Amino acid sequence: MSIHTSINQQWKTQVLERFLEILKAPYGDFQAIWNFANAINDVESLKQTVELLLQHPTAKYAFQNRLVLESVDLEQLHTLGQGTLGYAYSNHMKTNNLKPIKQPVIENDYTYLMFHLTETHDIWHVVTGSDTSMAGETKLQSFVAAQLFTSRFSFAMLAKNLLKTAVEDLELAPLLMDSLATGWVMGKQAQPLFGIQWNKLWDTQVAELQLQWNILSLN
Repeated sequence: MSIHTSINQQWKTQVLERFLEILKAPYGDFQAIWNFANAINDVESLKQTVELLLQHPTAKYAFQNRLVLESVDLEQLHTLGQGTLGYAYSNHMKTNNLKPIKQPVIENDYTYLMFHLTETHDIWHVVTGSDTSMAGETKLQSFVAAQLFTSRFSFAMLAKNLLKTAVEDLELAPLLMDSLATGWVMGKQAQPLFGIQWNKLWDTQVAELQLQWNILSLN
């Protein structure tokens, strides 16, 4: 067995171990999700995703300038008018008892890719109209997979949701499949969302942003 084959087998073994870990974990266990992401995001697929995103001017500018949300004051955002991105985002975060994540040291494009996707995950929830239920998360992951079709993590999370549903909540399977299909079609038809400077759009109506980036509701 070559060294390359051995390393590849070790990677597959670790991915499967983390996959089983996340299957057994309670829904929404962020540590298990993070462990799984670290295991499955190999350098080659991350490189492909970065190259895919760099084809779009907005994403390219974000990579070049390492754009981040910076300081997010949920209380201040909650004072904005209902229907605005800032109000909808802060309401989503407060309702689900979530807080903006802290910025790590961004060493390269791969670190930035993962941080930006994580930092803006809940904004994507808002603009795609996806709640935090299993069906909502499936819809959003399917949307992300359509936009970042080289992302192993997005497809693996979809597989996790489907398997978890098959084992624990089979009656939800039709709802999950509808959510998966809806998110995929929405993600394919929408403009690329990666790299958008959301912190300059807090006072813009969500409906206006959805129209601008062709994020069409299929519900």
